[in-house]
Amino acid sequence: MQTVTLYAVPHSLYAGRARSYLIKAGIRYRELAPNSEHFHRVVKPKAGGRNSLPTIAFENGDVVRDGAAIIDHFEAETGHGFSPPTPKQRLISRLFDVIGAEGLLRPAMHYRWNFDEENAAFLKYHFDIVVGTGEGREGLAEKVMGKMRKAAFSFGVTPGTVPVVEALYRDQLVALDAHFSAHGYLLGNRPCIGDFGMIAPLFAHLGRDPKAVQVMTDHGVRVHRWVERMNREAADLLEYENQDETWLPQDEIPETLINVMAAMAEDFVPETLAAADAINRWLAEKDVVPGSTCPRGAGDAEFEIRGMEITAIAQPYRFYLLKRVQDEYAALGDDDRNAMDTILAASNMAPVLNATLTREIGRTNNLEVWL
Repeated sequence: MQTVTLYAVPHSLYAGRARSYLIKAGIRYRELAPNSEHFHRVVKPKAGGRNSLPTIAFENGDVVRDGAAIIDHFEAETGHGFSPPTPKQRLISRLFDVIGAEGLLRPAMHYRWNFDEENAAFLKYHFDIVVGTGEGREGLAEKVMGKMRKAAFSFGVTPGTVPVVEALYRDQLVALDAHFSAHGYLLGNRPCIGDFGMIAPLFAHLGRDPKAVQVMTDHGVRVHRWVERMNREAADLLEYENQDETWLPQDEIPETLINVMAAMAEDFVPETLAAADAINRWLAEKDVVPGSTCPRGAGDAEFEIRGMEITAIAQPYRFYLLKRVQDEYAALGDDDRNAMDTILAASNMAPVLNATLTREIGRTNNLEVWL
């Protein structure tokens, strides 16, 4: 078996998704920071010209950029071993993939950048890794950190929104903690695609940074154990009576997971609906050529949560992932659709099925593009 090279760093949010998959799938890899001449000269041009993490390079020179694309690649090669075969679980798995990759960015950015007393030394060390060695290293690391700190505002983290961001995240941790009291992973005792989406924010930002670790262990110690579990090749089910490494039987979606969905929906649904409206307005105003690269942001989404008005960057990538959920729903038979309608209604997640863009998104040359 060949060894792939994972270009990533420990504190990268999106890298955690791919790294966890490689670990759980038993794929041999070495991890390198994207700061070498080889990366910039050979790998980066094949990755769409971007420094974005994660990116993997194969021994034959092929390159795949983006966590979802990396997982897609290996799932196709290995028979979709982490994609549940039953329709309701497959849809819920895809939904949590979006929630994790896109729906927890506010608490991730808040707990990383708004607690300098707890986090500053930790973050400085890790951002030094990104810029490598040589003269001017410290200044460059500070510049990168400053850019990321400002990015927190674009996700809707402001002094006014902080109380809501913190309260929502605590509620989400409590719901997840209750779920993991009975199940090792989202859909039983085997990780699914949704677990890998969720590990992205819950590892690098929320499961490692000093302040965030304190919050997680205070409100969700079992969530912290799941974070450990997701970074071990073994199933690591020692605290559960049932240690069968399987998904729940009969396509079951447990009540505890529906409660997690409801906790996530309070934030995820209004932002998703507002982002769809904002991007569609942006598309109507622009002359978007088919095949052109999707921007990271396309307008601002304005929405309300618990009486607080929040403005956040509207990211087309959310809808690239959400389309997979909507496609799974469209493929359901009548009985499964009725059952799924009940689950989505109970969790307040149903509106995201109708959150669509006027243009679909595909991938060309390792970049997301407008179709």
